[in-house]
Amino acid sequence: MTRPATAVLRFQLAGCAYQPPAGDQTCLGLRLDRCAGQLLARPRTCSSPATGSLRSVRPSQQPAQSARSHSTAVAFSEPLESRQSRQSPTPWDPRALPSPSPQRSLRSAKLAALHARLSLPTRIPLQTLGRTLVDASADENPRFNNTNLAFVGQTIMNYHVAEWIMCRYPRLPMTIVWEAMKGYAGNRTLFQVAKSWGVESAAAPGGEVDPGLLQFDHTDPSRGVALLGFGYTRVEVERSPKCHWRRGVANRVVFDDDFGNAVQPSSEAGAVGEEHEISDENPAYLRYGNEDTREIAEKAHAVFVRAVVGAVYAHCGRDTAKAFIKAHILSRTLDLAGLFRFNNPTVELATLCARENFEPPVARLLSETGRLSRTPVFVVGIYSGKDKLGEAAGPSLDAARWKAAMNALKSWYLYSPGENVPVPSDVLENSAKPWTPAYIDMGEIISR
Repeated sequence: MTRPATAVLRFQLAGCAYQPPAGDQTCLGLRLDRCAGQLLARPRTCSSPATGSLRSVRPSQQPAQSARSHSTAVAFSEPLESRQSRQSPTPWDPRALPSPSPQRSLRSAKLAALHARLSLPTRIPLQTLGRTLVDASADENPRFNNTNLAFVGQTIMNYHVAEWIMCRYPRLPMTIVWEAMKGYAGNRTLFQVAKSWGVESAAAPGGEVDPGLLQFDHTDPSRGVALLGFGYTRVEVERSPKCHWRRGVANRVVFDDDFGNAVQPSSEAGAVGEEHEISDENPAYLRYGNEDTREIAEKAHAVFVRAVVGAVYAHCGRDTAKAFIKAHILSRTLDLAGLFRFNNPTVELATLCARENFEPPVARLLSETGRLSRTPVFVVGIYSGKDKLGEAAGPSLDAARWKAAMNALKSWYLYSPGENVPVPSDVLENSAKPWTPAYIDMGEIISR
């Protein structure tokens, strides 16, 4: 037998009004009307639960979400086609976007960790940092990728690196300056910088990817927008790119880019990168497969680092960007002595002494051991008058003399006024000292 209170509750929920008999002190109907409101007060006729719910909901006026919250029967009676269309990707669905939405950057733990790891100022929002991680090959819209920021960062970075190299090592040949520029700001170096920052790349770009992952196309090197730099496209490159024409140093300074590389036509700029050899023994490159995919990864990581520099410059100004470059780029150690290659060091050293009005260089044997053994060692020094220019050891007298001449040339080219040498950008600071002109050398030695 059903309890009286339960029977009354079922009766009223079915849509029928309940009038308590005389002398009933429970007042159950009054309390239910106060709690239920209009739901139990409007119907006056008894009907089934499903019928009452269908009448109270109008699909043409109320959304399907509110209908599902009112009645389970309405949700199951909805056509299958409308449910499938609602589950399909819409323009606001992250799966329909080529890159993550900027609003998602505020909820990314990886992005917040990267911001804190780089000690970036609070003036740089997470949305801007998330934009630096979207390569043009992932999203071709310039309002959401890092192309514009990377162009600004590339200009600022190359300028500060070039002025630092030229002022600290004023005697370097121009070819060595270009190689040093690659060593500090090239794609392969910036790839290692990005890896040291803890940046991870996504398997494939998309709107559902975490904004803290670097997104780029791993397969097609021609996708995206190539960064524009300074330089001119040569006529011979456009006509016959397979022919390697001879380019002089002065010609390369005028026509080529900041690294001394020939500017490629716009159709090939996205697929051509720096000319370098990649060793398969390096474990950092093995996860990218072959040489082409490694080059794509290097380019994407390098563009990201340049975009971060551009973001720092855009939000914090010139001084902060310069300090950031000095802390993350110029603080790296580069062996400049290993960049030299001499064809005939003894002739070049004799030409240098003649140009600087030094006495002709003379090679002298300083010491030796095991002349008649299998492994003899000879120590030879190069002297100009009483001044010793260089010294080296070798398995023979000629080899020791060549190495001593090369060491003498390297000591001349690697002259430096000091570590804290002033650079031209120092005068742009607010409390800058008067500019002291930098030392300018006569130039490199041209042997005949």
